[in-house]
Amino acid sequence: MKVNTYQAEVAELKELKNLFIEMTAQNCNMHCKHCYIEFPKYKKVEDYIKLDTIKTAINDTTKENIECIYLTGAEPMTHPDFNAILRFCLTRSNVCICTNGSFINEKKARFLKKVEDESQYEIWFKISLDHYEELKNDNIRYRGAYRHAIFALKHLVKYEFRPIVTVTNYYSLSKEEIQQEYLKIFAKNNLPLDIENIQISPYYDKEKSSEITQNAEFSDNLDCVCGRILTNSGVYTCPFLANDYRGRCGSSFADYNKRSSLETNFCSVCLNSKNRIFSIDFTKFV
Repeated sequence: MKVNTYQAEVAELKELKNLFIEMTAQNCNMHCKHCYIEFPKYKKVEDYIKLDTIKTAINDTTKENIECIYLTGAEPMTHPDFNAILRFCLTRSNVCICTNGSFINEKKARFLKKVEDESQYEIWFKISLDHYEELKNDNIRYRGAYRHAIFALKHLVKYEFRPIVTVTNYYSLSKEEIQQEYLKIFAKNNLPLDIENIQISPYYDKEKSSEITQNAEFSDNLDCVCGRILTNSGVYTCPFLANDYRGRCGSSFADYNKRSSLETNFCSVCLNSKNRIFSIDFTKFV
């Protein structure tokens, strides 16, 4: 009897260009409807990563050509030692802060510019803004989220940062519609941003099982091919699989697995997208 078996695609890390650091897995000032993170319902969890853990990881990857360190999590700017971690990471490479923008005002933007000027590297930002209409954006995030994001973008641009607006495509809009409408937002708010400053990511529905479409082909332009994430519990394949045993690569960067089996629902989202979801394509900004 012939048995049909499915062989999952295997991705191999070609170069550790992107080092993601999960600043916190459970702390965020928003609990958005579309977030893939499972937050505790009744209590706050103190799960902030320690600076010493980050220092060890940086020391273990000195031979790697890291292009950018991404401070991510739930909300990375809730970390009590955020400023110290940012300054340390800037001694190694460019740093991207992946945030909802609610902690950024003019004073914070001015301070961050001062921190950047102290380093030879750049600070980048990925600011979440999931719909061009305020009500629809706030419906899936929280009341005031749209204005917080625009407020953050204005102050970052004022201090000559180049923020990336990240759009989780919760409403299944076309790429063309998203780009056209966000360009209108940029123009309306005098933001010198262009299409390159818009990063569209597919929506991952936790309630549904995702399948790989028949025409999905493995792409080298995936986060698992050029990055890994450091968490309190070790090294994992990507932010989607942080702290998930299916994505565990090892306890530290001193000895970690560079091969990943693309067999989860998260993996199907990336394979179907064929694009990076978490990292930045810096070639667009050269």
